[in-house]
Amino acid sequence: MGESMKLDHFVINVDKKYQTDKTIIDCIRANGFPYEPKWGKGTKGFKVSNLWIGNEYFEMIRILKPDGGGWIEEWTRKYNKGHRGMICLMFDVEGIDTIYHSLNRKNIPVTQPKWLEFKWFFSLLTRRMPWRNCYIPFFEGIPLQIGFQEMKDEKSRDFMNQYMVPNSRDNGIKGINKVIIKGQFTENDFDLISTVFGNTAYKHETSIKIKLPLNQIIEFVTDIYYKIDIYTDSSKGDFIEIENIKLYC
Repeated sequence: MGESMKLDHFVINVDKKYQTDKTIIDCIRANGFPYEPKWGKGTKGFKVSNLWIGNEYFEMIRILKPDGGGWIEEWTRKYNKGHRGMICLMFDVEGIDTIYHSLNRKNIPVTQPKWLEFKWFFSLLTRRMPWRNCYIPFFEGIPLQIGFQEMKDEKSRDFMNQYMVPNSRDNGIKGINKVIIKGQFTENDFDLISTVFGNTAYKHETSIKIKLPLNQIIEFVTDIYYKIDIYTDSSKGDFIEIENIKLYC
């Protein structure tokens, strides 16, 4: 299944400071990541700030009201209970319906592909985004789930690409090529990863490596703490920290 899959974005629950603190915002910018936290979608119940890194991005979420204002219910509940850090790893895919049926046949409970929608203007209006998403369950060992996203068509993709500015590619950072996710993965978690990614997954005693097209690599590694290392194509050793993520620049 991984043959047509690529990294898309990282959904991250963040505290207010990552959207408002000038020192933090300036630090992110100084390391080559143009960042405009006031831009991005939202309602009275949630605020999104995007950090564009080539064709990949961080989708940083702050919940403003307990009901989430139309944001995904389970993610909102976890935010309200104190969860901060990456909550979903999203992949761009082709043939999301085929993927859905394939995972079902493998007895993996996966949500049915649906258009991303959220209500606004006192819940009287519904905004539909031009892509469908589906998700597999959260891992047992860490508060993270994997999602799949398919754009409606190339016209929609081109339209969305116009919004991916300001972008780190202007500073020579053209994309993300490696992600290492560490945490207390269970045996069931590793079985789930192996089943989902099939022959693109290489299992070792304490880790699983996924090799995707475009030379992208994801590693799931057993560790005491839940943390993520994300490497760009121009990583020189410097990094910035956003919640439980180290982003190498």
